[in-house]
Amino acid sequence: MYFTTDPKSRPVGSLPLYQTLLCVVCVLFLVLNGVSLVRNLNGLNDANARQARADRVAGRLQYLNLLVTDAESGMRGYFLSGSDTYLGPLRTAQRELEREFTTLQVLLADNPSQLKNLAQLRTLVTRRLGLMGQALEVYRHGGLQDILAIARTQDDKTHMDEIRLQVVIMTSEQNELLAARGAAFYAHSRRAALFGIGINIAALAVLVLFYNLIRRGYRLRLQAERALEQTNNGLENVVASRTEQLSVLSRHLIRVSEEEKARLARELHDEMGANLTAIGMHLSSVGDQLKESHPAQAEMLARARATLVDTVELKRRIIEDLRPSLLDNMGLAAALESYCQDFCRTSGIDCEALIERDVDRAAPMQAIALFRITQESLNNVAKYAKARHVIVHLAIEGEALVLEVSDDGVGIPPDAMRRPKSHGLLGMRERAALLGGSLKVGRGVNGLGTSVNAIVPLSTPAAGIEAEAAGKPALTLVAHKPEVAPDMAQEAESVAEPTAEKTTAQLTGPEELHQLRAG
Repeated sequence: MYFTTDPKSRPVGSLPLYQTLLCVVCVLFLVLNGVSLVRNLNGLNDANARQARADRVAGRLQYLNLLVTDAESGMRGYFLSGSDTYLGPLRTAQRELEREFTTLQVLLADNPSQLKNLAQLRTLVTRRLGLMGQALEVYRHGGLQDILAIARTQDDKTHMDEIRLQVVIMTSEQNELLAARGAAFYAHSRRAALFGIGINIAALAVLVLFYNLIRRGYRLRLQAERALEQTNNGLENVVASRTEQLSVLSRHLIRVSEEEKARLARELHDEMGANLTAIGMHLSSVGDQLKESHPAQAEMLARARATLVDTVELKRRIIEDLRPSLLDNMGLAAALESYCQDFCRTSGIDCEALIERDVDRAAPMQAIALFRITQESLNNVAKYAKARHVIVHLAIEGEALVLEVSDDGVGIPPDAMRRPKSHGLLGMRERAALLGGSLKVGRGVNGLGTSVNAIVPLSTPAAGIEAEAAGKPALTLVAHKPEVAPDMAQEAESVAEPTAEKTTAQLTGPEELHQLRAG
C-alpha cells in the first residue's frame, strides 16, 4: 500500500520545482558571495602591494638624499683635513646613485608625474655631483684658497635645497597618491562588504525559507509514515486476529476429527463387528447342514465365509486407522512400538522405536496427538525421505513429553513449514499447539536427514474438559470365547478380531449387550 501527501506522485528522490529553484538561488548567492570575497582579497593584496611600493619609493628617496648629503659633508671634511678618508661618501654616491635612480624608475613606472619629478631630481643630483667633482679637481691643483673663491661665487646651499625640495615633493606626491588609493580601496571594500552582507542576508532568507519547506515536507512525510504505521498496525491486528481464528478453527477441526474417528470406530466395532460375526456363524452353521445334501451350495457358502473373513480384516484395519485400539488398551508405548513394527514391515525401512515406559502417564489427548505426529512423520519418511533408517524416540523430560523422529534421508528444505501445500507439517504443528506445545522440523545431526521434534506438556489446562472428552477411549475390549460347539467356535474365532471381540451369539441379556456397545 502506498501513501502520499501529494496528489501527483513524483519519482522517488525528486524535489518539487520551487524547492529546486530555491536551492539554485541559494547556491548562486553563495557563489556571488565567494566571488566578492575573492575580489576583496585581490584588492587587499593590491593595496598591500601599493603600500609596500610606496614605502620603498619613500625609502629610496630618503636614501638618495642621504647619499648626496653625506657626499657634501665628506667633501667639506676633505677640504679641511686633506684626508682621502672623507671622500668615501662621494665615491659611494657616485657608485650607487645610478642604481637607485633605475630602481625608482621601475617603482614609479605607472605614475607619469612622478617620473617627471624623478627626471628633475636626477638632473639636480647629477649637476650637484658634477660640481663636487669640479671642486675636488680645483682643490687638488690650487688648494683651499681656490675652493673658497669658488664657494663665494657658487650658491651650494641653493643646489642642496633644490634637491631636498624635489625629494620632499616626490615623497608628498607619493603619500597623496597612496592616500587617494587607500580611500578608493576603503570605499570599494565598504561597498563590497555591504554587498556581501546583502548577499548573506538574502542567502539566510532563502535558507530559512528552504528550511521551512523541508520542515513542512518532513512533517507531511512523518504524518504519512504515522498513517502508514497505523494502517500496518491495523492490518497486523486483523492478520493476528484472523490467524488466531484460523488456528482456533484448525484445532477445533482436529478435535472434531478425532471425536468423529472415535465415534465411527465405536460404531464399526459395536455394530458392524457384531453383525459380521453373527453372519459368519450363521454361514458356518448353514454350510455344515448343506455339506452332505447340497455340496455345491456348501462350497459357495464357504467362499462367502472367506470373503467375510477378509471383510472382518478390512474392518479391523479401518478401525485401527481411525482409532488405534492398542493406544486405549495397552498405552502409548505399546501403540507406537506396534506401529513402528508395522511401518518397518510395510515400507521396508528400518524403524527403531526408543520408547520409555513412563510415557503411558500421558493423558488420552496427548497420547493421540503424539501418535498422530509419529504417524504423519513416518508417512513423510516413506514418501519423500528416501531413508534407510529412522528412529522414533519418546521420553518424559520434566513436565513435558518430548518426541523426536529422525531419519538419514535426503533432508527437508528450510522453508518447508512456510510452503502453502505442507498440510501434513502444519497439521502436526497445530496438534502440538492445541495442547500448548511446539513442533520444530529441521535438519538432523550434522545436517543429514530430517528431524521432527515435538514437545507436549503433560498437563494441558487450556484443553479443559472438552479435550478430555475428545480423548476418551474409543474401544474397551473384553476378551471372551464363545460357548458353542467346537466347529462353530473355530468359525467364530476365524472371523473375530485379534482382540477376541464379544459377539451377539453370547449375549444372554440386555445388560451384557449394553456393556459391549459402551465398550
